[in-house]
Formats: sequence, structure tokens, C-alpha cells
Amino acid sequence: MKLFIKFDINTICSLYLKQNLEQNNINFTSLGFGEIEIDDNIDADALETLKNNLSPCGFEVVENQKSVLVQKIKDAIIELVFMEDSNNYKSSVFLAEKLNHSYGYLSNVFSEVTYSSIENFIILQKIERAKQLIIINEMSLTEIAFLLNYSSVAHLSTQFKNTTGITPSAFQRIIKKRRENLK
Repeated sequence: MKLFIKFDINTICSLYLKQNLEQNNINFTSLGFGEIEIDDNIDADALETLKNNLSPCGFEVVENQKSVLVQKIKDAIIELVFMEDSNNYKSSVFLAEKLNHSYGYLSNVFSEVTYSSIENFIILQKIERAKQLIIINEMSLTEIAFLLNYSSVAHLSTQFKNTTGITPSAFQRIIKKRRENLK
């Protein structure tokens, strides 16, 4: 039997983090996606154990202030890309308002820490979202392009191909062929 599973990465991450904190008897308050406040003081050993438990799944405790801001930028971009009405927002305005800094400052910090631009990160996230939507197979490429705030399917296709090496149509065919082979 073959199942297609739709998932929400934000929910999965939040649940995994919550389970790890509870297993380590750490009382916390969730302040938002990727940000928690530890209610009690924990010793260095407990913090190191938590870091080690989170690490295998790609979680990392961020301690440098610029790195914290970059993580907040990344989280805000992911939030924007997954919003149902994301095409109502310009990314620079969304980030500046959400993080209470000028876009220029955010862009400079992001580039300094990651050696890449915010725009490149946005493109990568949009392409990942497009791949998820293609795999789910509920929307046409035109609908996906509109949802992800592309001016046209051609614009989506160009960025998709530049990022993945194949067109969205070719990606659709690959997914379709894999599904047929699994039957």
C-alpha cells in the first residue's frame, strides 16, 4: 500500500523540540517558532545534553546575537513562504516590520553571517515549497506560481531550473513516474 503524506514542517519541529525539552525535564515557554525561554536555570551539563539530543535532527542552539537575528530572518522567510496569502506581502517590508529593523540592516547582517543574500534564501525556500506543492499534486504550476508570488509560470520555471537543474514540469514527470513505479 502506498500513502502520500502531507505535513507541516513548523508543527513537526515544534513537537520535536517540545518532546526533547520535556524528556530533559526543562520547563520552558514557547515565544514563537524557533524561540523558547527556559523558565528555570539549567546547568551547563543539562544544556549540553539538550544540544546533543537536538543535533541529530538539525536543531542547533544559537547563542551569537547576529546568528540569532539571522535565524529569526530565516524563520520569518519560511513563515512568509508558507503563508496562504504571501503574495499580499513584499518580502522586504514583511521582514522589516516583523523584525523591527530596516531591511538594509537585516540584509547586511544576513550576508555577513551566511555569505549569501536574503533574496537567495527566499528563492531556495520558494523552490522547496514549490517542490512540496508539486509532490502533493493538488495545484497546477500556474496556481503554484501565483501562491508563491511569481509574476508568471515562466519566472517560477527559470528559478526552479536554476536552483534544481530541472524544470518544474520535468520534476512533475519524475514524481509521476516514481508513483507509477511504486504501484
